[in-house]
Amino acid sequence: MAHSITMPKPGLTMTEGPAPIAEPLPSVGEQKKHVVIIGGGPGGYVAAIRASQLGARVTLVEKKRLGGVCLNVGCIPTKVLLHSVELFTAIKKASHLGIVAEKVSVDWNALMKRKEKVVDHLTGGVGILLKSNDVEVIDGFAKFLSPRSVGVKLKDGGETRIEADSFIIATGSEPVIPAIRGFDIPGVITSNEALSLEKVPSSMVVVGGGVIGMEFASIYASLGTKVTVVEMLPDILLNMDEELVQIIKGVLARSKVVFHTSSKVTEVKERAGVLAVSVESPDGTVTVEAEKVLVSVGRRPVINGLGLEKAGVITEKGRIRVDSYLRTNVSHIYGIGDCASPIMLAHVASREGIVAAENIMGRSVTMDYKTVPSAIYTSPEIASVGLTERQAREKGFKVKVGRFPLANNGKCIIMNDIDGLVKYVIHEKYNEILGVHIIGPRATDLIVEGALALRLEATAEEIISTIHAHPTIGEALAEGALAALGRVIHLPAKK
Repeated sequence: MAHSITMPKPGLTMTEGPAPIAEPLPSVGEQKKHVVIIGGGPGGYVAAIRASQLGARVTLVEKKRLGGVCLNVGCIPTKVLLHSVELFTAIKKASHLGIVAEKVSVDWNALMKRKEKVVDHLTGGVGILLKSNDVEVIDGFAKFLSPRSVGVKLKDGGETRIEADSFIIATGSEPVIPAIRGFDIPGVITSNEALSLEKVPSSMVVVGGGVIGMEFASIYASLGTKVTVVEMLPDILLNMDEELVQIIKGVLARSKVVFHTSSKVTEVKERAGVLAVSVESPDGTVTVEAEKVLVSVGRRPVINGLGLEKAGVITEKGRIRVDSYLRTNVSHIYGIGDCASPIMLAHVASREGIVAAENIMGRSVTMDYKTVPSAIYTSPEIASVGLTERQAREKGFKVKVGRFPLANNGKCIIMNDIDGLVKYVIHEKYNEILGVHIIGPRATDLIVEGALALRLEATAEEIISTIHAHPTIGEALAEGALAALGRVIHLPAKK
């Protein structure tokens, strides 16, 4: 087994806080423990299913639609658009592959209909899963009346009160809209509206160079929109490895995307049907005209109106405070997902839902954030797990770095998709893998190998000795590990 190295995710800490309020459970005799879950997103519905599997009687309250932000206005609809755009781009370049397609275009209305069809299919599937697991679903808005009860305003106009043994709060997050003059005028949109535009805009300013902003920049730039990205920080995608960021910037620049980093939007005005965006940059103030302005500067937890004060639940910096078991300071109330988690990702919320449900049902499980993969669905895709090279060095690790460009991978050459890189960051002494970073086709699928490597404290040698199928993009993962040890096969030898 590899030497164990503790590598907490940068900036992520789980507070134990004061000792939880230990309230005795109500006398339930032979009845099942009743668990109420507030929110039916990827954290809430997964928690509901797991709690039911373990023998609980489960009630799930959802104020909008099952699936939460992820299925309805986040992960799923965004990826429907990205997939279609990826195909559109590939077809336009297909002459190099011996395929000639003339007058290729995107039917935007048909794409919108497909997006809705996929969303309806998946949200409907969540409903089927919950029903098959005997989870009672209530359509309404829940708020705490006491530590042991919630009141629910039903969608049909009625009200009801529910008492339970345990609660899981999974209310998610919402877009942040900064207090900037002009952000309230028509044409200034969030990611929610960007998924349902009536037509592809001729131009767009994307405010924020994070994951959401870059995915939409990739979508619309590929469809011919003139995209300008404004980011306050020195670079886009700040938590990603710098080498990968430079590759995606180069690819997007070929689609005429313009970047203003270390810059901020100070005002938006409407001029004859066009939005004039004032951008304060290191070179002075410039005005960028656009048909749409997409605000994607981050998200904040949805916790207002939940009656947390009546339940005695403590919040901290705008989110519900939980310990590593996902308990709040009130021992029978748990918080998961964007409203409580240090990482706002759907797959993190789902894992937290399982952990919370298992702890409620008598197990003792803690959250481990070391192996959380990040996935960015730009074109090319970007995926990462563990520490970047900079983060590892800042933490004092002496590291070796292995790089393998996808231009030397046979499958990528076959696909005519060679913009990419696999990069390893490994411990110099023990060869333990500290981070894996991929940019290229199917990066978001391939990163699972890196996540498993970190979970098992694997070394570069263990990746190398695992035979990777040929020809696959996955072979690049073995080559990257070989490169870290100075033994790469499919790159010219350095003299």
